[in-house]
Amino acid sequence: MTAPLALVTGGQQGIGLGIARTLAAAGWQLVLAAELPPEAAAVQAALAELGPRTRYIRHDLADLAGIPALLAATGPITALIQNAGVPARLRGDMLDITPENFDWTLGINLRGAFFLAQAVAKAMLAEPADHYRSITFITSVSASMASPERAEYCISKAAASMAAKTLALRLAPHGIGVFELRPGIIETGMTAGVRETYTARIEGGLVPAGRWGQPEDIGRCILPLVTGQMAFATGAVIPVDGGLSIERL
Repeated sequence: MTAPLALVTGGQQGIGLGIARTLAAAGWQLVLAAELPPEAAAVQAALAELGPRTRYIRHDLADLAGIPALLAATGPITALIQNAGVPARLRGDMLDITPENFDWTLGINLRGAFFLAQAVAKAMLAEPADHYRSITFITSVSASMASPERAEYCISKAAASMAAKTLALRLAPHGIGVFELRPGIIETGMTAGVRETYTARIEGGLVPAGRWGQPEDIGRCILPLVTGQMAFATGAVIPVDGGLSIERL
């Protein structure tokens, strides 16, 4: 039996790299996919860290026409970790969101994520497997917690959450699990610009755990999902946010 293979979108940095580290340590083969050129510093650093079982394939998630080539180059996928995503292009009054910026965010976070998951699901159904197989959507607490200053991001994550639920129903009879992880405030490049603001709010009690989340916090949640330990929990939504999204008085 060959080692299981995970396709991790956006796996060269941030939350994706935290997930990739966990899987690499567990002996998985990895394919990282992102729009960066292979020679980019972040890509080279990730490949050097993760070792010889890791490959990189350049792929823009918004490019649906590129999905067949990505999957052909990847090979049979045991687990798709749909992690890559973008923030709102501009934070501000949602009444000022332009169609171009709305489409850009949803084109990656929702449209690109959905159609890649659809293609992977079809490939999984077409082939027998030696391992338990799964698809995991990395969404956000913003799938349920509204932020009017970045409404298009929240909308994209809420819609991706429904994509995960409906896909879980479609694939459950075939033993393929679909899960959703909702990270909270995680210390990555995407949140670097609001670090000072959120640090103050975390210290003021916004996050009950009292700290920033780390990419490895997400990574540690992945293994029981992709190895089948939570197979009967398909469709589960798992917050990874230090208690941020718990309703409280």
